[in-house]
Amino acid sequence: MKRRSPYRLLSLLLLSLLPLFSMAQDDQNPVRWSSSVEADSAGVYRLVFTADIQLPWHMYDLGPYDGGPNPTTFTFTENPAVELLGEVKPLHEPTRIFDSMFEMEIGYFMGQVQFVRSVRLKNPDEGTTLHVNVEWMACDDQSCLPPADQDFTLVLGNPTSTATTTPTLSDASFNAPSLSTTDAVGSGKSLWGLILEAILWGLAALLTPCVFPMVPMTVSFFLKGSDNKVRGRMMASLYGLFIVLLYTLPITLIILITKLVGGDSVTADIFNWLATHWLPNVIFFLVFMIFAASFFGAFEITMPSWMVNRSDRKADQGGIFGTFFMALTLVLVSFSCTGPIVGSVLIKSTSGEVWTPVITMLAFSLAFALPFTLFAFFPTLLKNLPKSGGWLNSVKIVLGFLELALGLKFLSVADQTYHWGLLDREIYLALWIVIFALLGFYLLGKIRFAHDSEPKPLSVTRLLLSIGVFAFVVYLIPGMWGAPLKGISGYLPPMHTQDFGYTSYAASANSANGTPKTAKYSDFLHLPHGLSGFFDLNEALEYARQTGKPLFVDYTGHGCVNCREMEARVWSDPRVLELLRDKFVVVALYSDDKKTLPESDWVTTDNGKVLKSLGKINAYLAHKRFGVNSQPYYLILNGSGEPIAPGRGYDLDIAGFVQFLETGLNNYATNPGK
Repeated sequence: MKRRSPYRLLSLLLLSLLPLFSMAQDDQNPVRWSSSVEADSAGVYRLVFTADIQLPWHMYDLGPYDGGPNPTTFTFTENPAVELLGEVKPLHEPTRIFDSMFEMEIGYFMGQVQFVRSVRLKNPDEGTTLHVNVEWMACDDQSCLPPADQDFTLVLGNPTSTATTTPTLSDASFNAPSLSTTDAVGSGKSLWGLILEAILWGLAALLTPCVFPMVPMTVSFFLKGSDNKVRGRMMASLYGLFIVLLYTLPITLIILITKLVGGDSVTADIFNWLATHWLPNVIFFLVFMIFAASFFGAFEITMPSWMVNRSDRKADQGGIFGTFFMALTLVLVSFSCTGPIVGSVLIKSTSGEVWTPVITMLAFSLAFALPFTLFAFFPTLLKNLPKSGGWLNSVKIVLGFLELALGLKFLSVADQTYHWGLLDREIYLALWIVIFALLGFYLLGKIRFAHDSEPKPLSVTRLLLSIGVFAFVVYLIPGMWGAPLKGISGYLPPMHTQDFGYTSYAASANSANGTPKTAKYSDFLHLPHGLSGFFDLNEALEYARQTGKPLFVDYTGHGCVNCREMEARVWSDPRVLELLRDKFVVVALYSDDKKTLPESDWVTTDNGKVLKSLGKINAYLAHKRFGVNSQPYYLILNGSGEPIAPGRGYDLDIAGFVQFLETGLNNYATNPGK
């Protein structure tokens, strides 16, 4: 019988987790389309369709492929005033490979590709519009998404009817917000940031006092009693896999059960509740404070001894069964150190797509489990590890200070969504300044805790860390007088909560565009940088029609970190502020605000559910009307409430945001709506 390599078995087991990533991708399409019309000669126009493809995805070329994959296809609606010239052609050649599955040569594009086709107006003096539908299928190395399509309405000449030169949202987009392609781009960037942060936390957890001493113990468990190194390494690999599953499967099951019972909307509502409701946020805040006190040595948090002992006894049985319980023992024993880290990773990811918590927890657990597997494969590495000692308690104390600082974010979210006014920006900053200053003094050895070892001469490592911490404190101090602190703006309460010293980039904005000061909900909601605007879509649309300006829609939330970062790093740019202040009517739709509205403002959904809070009404409106379910998301509407530019998600490219606003202004000139 042929012996399978343990490396091959490990690869197969890890590949079995890949469907989790593909399930997360089902909620978004990685291809973003735009279009333009270029005058070529008298009556002849060149139509350009641009597809931006998010890596590592690819899109098939024009084909055709009989019995093969779905090619990219363009369908032009017949218009007697337009003559189609030639065929649609890509501006560069696709990559071609022989696909053994389809047994044919196929072509595909990655990154960006442009398609062109020329058309002629039969009467150059009269303009018209041309409707085009593009259908495509996106794939990566493991899976393909279902075919998606998007409609374009292109303006040729000077039409008498209103039209737009950019993509409009098709009916499918209204019913299936997952096809909002710019949403996918923005979410992707945010997701990769969460994955990186989860990996760093997973590696940091290894250095905690609950985990680090178990490294040599668990490695020796797999190697003792057997001279078969192949079997020992295979068991070590399974051990790492079991750790990953123990961290990842519970959250996966929760999502699967809620999706099966109530569908995507129920799952999204649960995570939205976790991220924005006062009860879980206050509980998480208290949990972080309790764990911080435990890290400082006030008391010890452990799992029940009977649970740990029973798991440990079963681990002694050996084999796969014993390996599983050894992994379970590690998870239980390390709970007091990894619990708050796991909670932080999960809660930070609940504001994205419903599968984002699974992906971030998978990243965390892979990073956490990897060292155990590596040390089992290369046991000589254990000789180079530092011995357990006082340095581990120092790591625990540092984590305690971080728990204090990070826990304030949960209280801040509840404070903002319910308008309690407990944790305004300067109070939040004052607490952070004190916390990190104390951390700096601890690193210098000026503060000691109960379980610290005897003081030693200051090491270079502690000196460098303290310099970094005190530099961060110095960076925070100007924020007490209104400095924007763009680098950490996503973690701070908004600028309008600053009680003193607040100066805006656009101090005159409140009167610049003449927006009424009696706008709905303006008594408790505010726009950043002194901008004035609205917080009710219908009211804002009516004002936009009166003033003859396009409407800029900001779909946002109090607990949205990326929203605050966009406002601090993109909206603060003078070019962006000038455009928003002078050329647009601005409306901010908060999806997580808990303010209960008067009965006259309540909304009844299609299934008869009555929505009473401002946040739920805005979330339903964004999903139903625009097919949007993530934050931040920006739209530009004409007077009829129709999108006149491709929507834009989280993207810190200032030049791209300016271009987005200017595109909306240009399209409004030809399509102002009614």
